[in-house]
Amino acid sequence: MANRNLLPPSNPLPLTTTERVVAPTRAPLQSGVHDFVTDHSLIRPASHHDQVVDHHMGATTANHHHGQQVAVPLSAPVLGRRQPGRQGDHDRSNFFSSDDNALTKQIQGTHAPDVQELDVKPLLAIVEDIMRLATPASHDTNLIPGGQIVASSQHVDKLDDKAFHNTTSGHDNNKVYDNNKIYDNNKVYESKIYGSTYDHDADIVRVLAYPINKISCEIVCKSSAGGESHTVTMHLLNTLSNYSWAAKVVITFAAFAINYGEFWLVEHLQAKDPLAKNIATLKDLPDVMAHAGALQQKFDQVLNLLNQVLKVTHRIIEFKELPDVYISHDSPEYMAATAHIPLAVYWIIRSLLVCASTLLNLIGSGHDRYITSTAESWEISSLAHKLSIILEHLQTQFKNCRDFVEKKKEEDEYKRFVIIMTSAHVDNMKVLRAMFRSREDQRPLYHGRTKTNERLDVLRSKYVLLLISDLELPLEELHILNSIHRQQTDRHEYEVLWLPVIHDPSTTTAAGAATMTPMQEKAFQDLRNVMPWYSVDHPSLVERVAIRYIREYWKFVHMPMLVVLDPHGKPSNHDALPMIWSWGTEAFPFTGEHEKYLWASKIWNISLLADNIDARIPLWVEENKVICLYGGEDIQWIRNFTRKAREVAEALHVPLEMLYVGKRNPKEKVRSCNETIAKERLSNVFAAGDDYYDYVWFFWVRLWGLWNSRKKIGMTVENDVIMREILDVLAYDSSNHQGWAAFSWSNRDITKGNAEKLMPVLDNYAQWAYKVDRPDRFVRALDEELQGFHPEHHCTRLILPASDGQISERVVCSECGKTMDKFVLYSCCTD
Repeated sequence: MANRNLLPPSNPLPLTTTERVVAPTRAPLQSGVHDFVTDHSLIRPASHHDQVVDHHMGATTANHHHGQQVAVPLSAPVLGRRQPGRQGDHDRSNFFSSDDNALTKQIQGTHAPDVQELDVKPLLAIVEDIMRLATPASHDTNLIPGGQIVASSQHVDKLDDKAFHNTTSGHDNNKVYDNNKIYDNNKVYESKIYGSTYDHDADIVRVLAYPINKISCEIVCKSSAGGESHTVTMHLLNTLSNYSWAAKVVITFAAFAINYGEFWLVEHLQAKDPLAKNIATLKDLPDVMAHAGALQQKFDQVLNLLNQVLKVTHRIIEFKELPDVYISHDSPEYMAATAHIPLAVYWIIRSLLVCASTLLNLIGSGHDRYITSTAESWEISSLAHKLSIILEHLQTQFKNCRDFVEKKKEEDEYKRFVIIMTSAHVDNMKVLRAMFRSREDQRPLYHGRTKTNERLDVLRSKYVLLLISDLELPLEELHILNSIHRQQTDRHEYEVLWLPVIHDPSTTTAAGAATMTPMQEKAFQDLRNVMPWYSVDHPSLVERVAIRYIREYWKFVHMPMLVVLDPHGKPSNHDALPMIWSWGTEAFPFTGEHEKYLWASKIWNISLLADNIDARIPLWVEENKVICLYGGEDIQWIRNFTRKAREVAEALHVPLEMLYVGKRNPKEKVRSCNETIAKERLSNVFAAGDDYYDYVWFFWVRLWGLWNSRKKIGMTVENDVIMREILDVLAYDSSNHQGWAAFSWSNRDITKGNAEKLMPVLDNYAQWAYKVDRPDRFVRALDEELQGFHPEHHCTRLILPASDGQISERVVCSECGKTMDKFVLYSCCTD
């Protein structure tokens, strides 16, 4: 700065605040900031040389020195016009007025970029370093990542440079943008960040060194000459007309930083360097620093304004870094979001001029420099307030743009994911890596049996059964799956992997992470710990596009489902749970062809109805006993039915075993019935205590699985006996009957009926007893009587779970054969 004319003119006696406002003339570099950046109309009364028209947000000043008219914003944006305590009264919704729009047009008139877009982040990193290191002796300034300089009253001996250099400058957020890519902070990337790790990119600095130093000289010269703030700002914009808006801001900021840094560099070194001491003496810095306490308010205000300048600068740069591949800079969305950036650039430059003038006017201005005028304080505060409102507006617009980018990016990612899921692959690794976010060296899987984490490679070229559910996975379902899973411990053709779906994609965070409450975290851990198979280590590892695919293609809503991926990663069964319930481990490899094979030798009998749910059933079959399975939740009917059935069996010398199978979705009534039956020894039950629930639940879910499986291979109620029989039992359970029962002998004869038919037929057993001359004829005779008995009225209902669109459009009544009416039932039963 030695080659710059910073000498002040002769200094008259200090003026009072009132005298400054009405003085017809003014001396440059006198009375602080107002001699440089305050509008002429605020310093002196209007004369025939100056025409002032005051509006709500602006004034027009005819400047005869340049022969042109310029629009000078007043009110909130105007320096020194706010009254004390009025900063928060500005209506933000009407902030950008028509006069601001006129100013924006004037600013845009200076913009004629013909220079290639430059990456000015390295230059801004240098500026931030200067702002952080060049601090008053009585203040220590720490640069907060994200663009904030904080002045602390206590000196901090050591600054954590490493922490500063390795922290991103993004304000927000979950995303850091770089050219045409968007990076997720939840992943690990090779990416550059704002800070000294850039090594300040010497090439960019070299290219911009000349305009920076030119603007630096302009700032000093215009300040010394007492230039009017709006005029000087427009002059600098014209000088930088060839550069982008972001480059204009950073070049001007760097130019200010040169003066700012030199000022404080001399102050720092004057105590130990003779050259610095002499320069400081000529600048009168020793006297300035001797009264640093009196200047603290001025320093604090300048630092606060610089904070706002830095924040808005970062936001302007971030707009430029939005990737063109997702949002074109010529698109309506981008143009609308960045419409006020020219105005923001104007106020940043004007604010930097204020800060420069404030510091330069400390040099050689005598005792008056220690007085911070009210007008000066308003000036700086109003600018800081103005920039804070601009920042808030730009942040809102940037969020809108980022959301737009995220939506476009997610659509592209989703399309790529769909292509992966529908393409042929050598093995299943490409599909699995697309579903889960993890690095090569990470272990995203948790094995429930060994309690260890594993890499995705453990699933390579295997059948993978994706157990998809939310955190409300029924424990009885887990218990039955666990029991079936134990049956294949010696087989390694397939592995089960729990994939929890916690969030809907429309409510997931921008980064895609599943934000879970402590209660959800506990529920996840509790479920994972009871699973012997694999699960993801955390729900956040499931890619957002995978969740969307699961909902849209596999139709997952709430009911658990088991999707089978073959060794090549191709979905071979969109829900194998019905096959698992129906056939257990025999369902492997869970394909439609294998399902047809399993059904080929099956007929409707007790083994198909009850399978091996209870170990006693196969024994009863071998012993040629009549087996009766019955259900319901009316304990009085159960007492009457079991006693009457035993009475008939004894009278006809039929060996009878009865087993209570409860009701689908067993509640308290079924539990109570189970306990009463066991206590009064009315019949056999699955188990005493709480274990009965798993058996009852499995009996009914397996029956529904059989019906579903039969339907998947192309069978209908009209042309398939097995489907009709299954549908009858499901209808018995759904209707408001007191109960129902099925009687079977061996694996051949089987019949069934509801309470309205069974009790009258059993009560009249004497009339058809002659048909039962041997025990093996009992079921046939009972079936003939049931088929011939037709109640005068009937009401049959069928309730099927709404899952995966597998419910038939047409279902016929098991009693009369008519098409049943279809209704939608929403049920919430806490019994």
